[in-house]
Amino acid sequence: MSERKENGEPTVDHEFLLNLAREKSTMGRARLTETIIDLFENKGDALTDRERALMFGILRSVVREIEMSVRRGVAQQLAGLDDVPEDLIRILANDEIEVAYPVLTESGLLKDSDLIEIIRHRTLEHQLAVAIRQNISEAVSQALVETGNERVVVTLLKNENAKISQSTMEYLVEQSKRVDTFQEPILHRDELRPELAQKMFLWVTAALREFILENFKLEQSVIDDLLEQLANQEAGVQPELPNNLKANELAANLEREGLVTPEMLITALSQGEVSLFLALFSRLTGIREYLAKRILFEPGGEGMAICCKAVGLTKDEFAQIFRYSQLVRARRTDRIEEALADIIWIYEDMSREAAAGVLKTWRRNTGYLSAIRQIQSATRRNA
Repeated sequence: MSERKENGEPTVDHEFLLNLAREKSTMGRARLTETIIDLFENKGDALTDRERALMFGILRSVVREIEMSVRRGVAQQLAGLDDVPEDLIRILANDEIEVAYPVLTESGLLKDSDLIEIIRHRTLEHQLAVAIRQNISEAVSQALVETGNERVVVTLLKNENAKISQSTMEYLVEQSKRVDTFQEPILHRDELRPELAQKMFLWVTAALREFILENFKLEQSVIDDLLEQLANQEAGVQPELPNNLKANELAANLEREGLVTPEMLITALSQGEVSLFLALFSRLTGIREYLAKRILFEPGGEGMAICCKAVGLTKDEFAQIFRYSQLVRARRTDRIEEALADIIWIYEDMSREAAAGVLKTWRRNTGYLSAIRQIQSATRRNA
């Protein structure tokens, strides 16, 4: 099928290729395509422009008619080339994912319009392949986000080479309220502005809140205001609570009877008597009720862990209070044990003396979050 150039290198036998192209059988198509692939692999840059144009033209005419394994070989061979006809690349990119994958992930010849069309009209696997490309534009990123598929969005967020517009980031931040898997990769994006990270502080996990504090340098007063806002918001959406005055009167009576106990706290919270729980918790810990409410509705539970440790509650008693507090916050029941696992290490590792020191600070109503960070740092050093 080949001739010899003057320097001894084989050249392409054009008649041989054209004769193969005239064969209509499946076997003939496969043989033709494999021959062309071999030429690319063995000759590479030695092919003349005319030879390359001939082979691309033949491939364009037969590629839809050859079996998948051969098409896959063609795609793998052409994905990294920059002189392939764009219509041939588009054909391969829209093929089954086994064929399209190397082209979607590697080819620089696909335009944004090609990629957006594929994202909107091809499969999830095609979308995921696009999401790991190098140098994804803002327009393509937006199209990937518009799929609404969690896996696609997370893959995009983890792609450091993808560009994401501010409007898309703002949308994703809002979505991260309900889609937990978005939170961590969003916080690691360079495009995330401090004010968006500040918003996320209200609903992310304890570990991610610490990440925000360490990487976005929010003012202490701003964070305190956000937590106060969260506590008021959460309290506002709860069912109508018993009259606070009656709850305080009952709590005072229970205190006189020596019944402000962990068991009473657990009973009140398990029955949804939030006002009574807050009144009892305030008396047991010596903190003001508004701070007790803030601790109850604080997302991660660090404040609750510190208070319970300081007043001598057991790990099991704390775990029960934490579980009921999560139900009061209307948290999904399937996430409560996961949240407990995230916070229980703080309770186990901190000393009662350290917790009591923090609680003493809170009784003076100063440094709420800074005290939490102090106790977390101490437990890590002692681990």
